[in-house]
Amino acid sequence: MLSVGFRALFRRELLRFIRRPKNTFMPPAITNVLYFAVFGIILGGRIDEPVAGIGYILFLVPGLVVLGTISNAFENASFSIFHGRWNEYIHETLTSPLSYAEMVVAYVGASAVRGLIVGVIIAVVGRLFVPISIENGIFLVATMVVIAALFAAFGIIGGLVARDFDDLTVMNQFILRPLVFFGAVFYSLTMLPATWQTVSLLNPMVYMVDSVRYGLLGYSDMLEIAPAAYAELAPYASLGVLTLLTVGVIALDVYLFKIGYGLTD
Repeated sequence: MLSVGFRALFRRELLRFIRRPKNTFMPPAITNVLYFAVFGIILGGRIDEPVAGIGYILFLVPGLVVLGTISNAFENASFSIFHGRWNEYIHETLTSPLSYAEMVVAYVGASAVRGLIVGVIIAVVGRLFVPISIENGIFLVATMVVIAALFAAFGIIGGLVARDFDDLTVMNQFILRPLVFFGAVFYSLTMLPATWQTVSLLNPMVYMVDSVRYGLLGYSDMLEIAPAAYAELAPYASLGVLTLLTVGVIALDVYLFKIGYGLTD
């Protein structure tokens, strides 16, 4: 049974963004209409050959879903923690009978929900431009939940280390988004020379975009570039590693709450 305190904190964090849909859901919807219009219709219409056998505008959808999901999950968690520190109302949470694990899971869970809602909105926007059918539904849902939770957990760390609101902007706009754009959102790894394929594999975003693309479209770059003996397991290996990383980052969040890192600054 979930404690009353956990449910109250989780509900508060949900209502914080649900009550402001024009600020939380409208911007990503409008932004992605522009993405699909410019990169899909205008640019994609001039690309004669499909990317990896997939129409260009359809190929874009998974990457943009990942970008919206992780950006909003990170932003929600980091802002919530930092705003609570800034206005000192996080002290009420810290002095409640909740365990540190319950606090962290409530923040992570609510932020992950925001990320997932935005991801669905972007998929719906994409559906307006191109037919979409889900190829591996269970795998897709599992991947989306994991990456949303992972970046919500990273967002908590961001909220703890930030010293002002500019720090939050830098983390999201100048670190997170560039990594996603270089994570095979607009291109397939098979289009790159072998050396750059290897370099790209150092970017963790590649595995997230690839996993969502596999769940949504049934296509994975890893199936093409991984050794033949392991190719079929590559998407599942990526999901397994992402899951372990998520558990590890959440455990780190709990530890930081326990020692009070950044919470009383």
